[in-house]
Amino acid sequence: MGKGAGAAGVDEPLLPEFSGGHGGGASVSGAVFNLSTSIIGAGIMSIPAAMRVLGVVPALVLIAAAALLSDVSVEFMLRYTGWASGPPSYAGIMGDAFGRRAGAAALNVFIAFTTAGTLVVYLIIIGDVLSGSAGAGDEHAGVLQELFGPQWWTGREFVILATAVVVLLPLVLLRRVDSLRYTSAVSILLAAVFMLITMGIAVYTLFTGTAKMPRMLPDFSTLASPFELFTAVPVIVVAFTFHFNVHPIRAELSKTSDMKSAVRISLVLCSAIYAAVGFFGFLLFGEATMPDVLANFDRSSGSGVPQALNDAARLSYALHLVLVFPLLHYSLRVNVDELLFPGRRPLATDTRRFVALTAALMAALYALAIAIPSIWTLFQYTGSTFAVCISLIFPGAIVLRDVHGIAKRKDKAMAAMMITLAVITSSIAIASNVMSSINGEVKGVNAVAS
Repeated sequence: MGKGAGAAGVDEPLLPEFSGGHGGGASVSGAVFNLSTSIIGAGIMSIPAAMRVLGVVPALVLIAAAALLSDVSVEFMLRYTGWASGPPSYAGIMGDAFGRRAGAAALNVFIAFTTAGTLVVYLIIIGDVLSGSAGAGDEHAGVLQELFGPQWWTGREFVILATAVVVLLPLVLLRRVDSLRYTSAVSILLAAVFMLITMGIAVYTLFTGTAKMPRMLPDFSTLASPFELFTAVPVIVVAFTFHFNVHPIRAELSKTSDMKSAVRISLVLCSAIYAAVGFFGFLLFGEATMPDVLANFDRSSGSGVPQALNDAARLSYALHLVLVFPLLHYSLRVNVDELLFPGRRPLATDTRRFVALTAALMAALYALAIAIPSIWTLFQYTGSTFAVCISLIFPGAIVLRDVHGIAKRKDKAMAAMMITLAVITSSIAIASNVMSSINGEVKGVNAVAS
């Protein structure tokens, strides 16, 4: 569906491995929308809580640093894509550096776990928004139950099933990433709407004197340990994990060389949205800011603020996740297919395999979303492992391995720094979360990981 694709282009495989990397006619703006949609997922909801732990200034610095490191890591990936002897994909350059079994398969597994867990989180949150959630002493009604009361069709199981079948399934059955450029544009608009609603409510509370003025720096008196600050680092890093969608989106650009510009525009745009949502969310809820700030909107967020405005914020976010879902599902499907059916013909050209795998994955995601009402604790650890490896450790390892001898000394120094920072901060964050769990405390903000 990209411009200039022609009749054959409609059925051109999504998989970059089989597109040859020659471009499919997609525009830079379409790439920016798809990249930005890949970046801004559920992770946006954890930014205010990260700001609560770190304070405004360190959090803003960390957002800028994470965006910069993401730009560097993607630049590494794109550079080695041009030299790779294998397919022009993330798995291809990993396989080129470390072998098909060790490198590419490891990446497939990490991406599959990360995207599957994130998609389950999306379904859970959509269910929370529409039908409400209960557990851990924090109960709140969903928008449908607020409007129509408890009914069989407002129940969590039916609402998630209806959303998955009627809304999500038609989107995930699209075979080209660029086909999602319009829904991606709408999803970015919805993220901006959520940001503006949050800002509007926060400004209103400022005028009414009910705002909780945010701290600029950490308050060590509220922390069980200074190491607890490190629990915010994986949250920010995970919020910029989009690397598994770089090659599919690049493969459909008219000029694949435009990908660097598209990545940088997307990172600037998403950094601005993260900073605004984090600051105004923290301003609005202060020390009561929850790991998933969306939960704060289920009750009055300020004196005189209509509940309808709170509901608008929740619904805009839920609809945003609905539109982000297809992009992540695409990556999940590609990586599971590579693991289960290596060497088979392109997935997008095998209708039976494409539909069967899509249906099986959707069924599995639905079952997990119903069986596990909350997986925040699980993501305290996956956010510090799988996603950090995908976004920082693996790109750095490719440069250090340097099988084509194209890395400069400064590139290897940067790669080593990326890996070191990722390992140290993630290890401290995991240790802090383990200690908090042992002590029966849930203070870390690493509860929403993408």
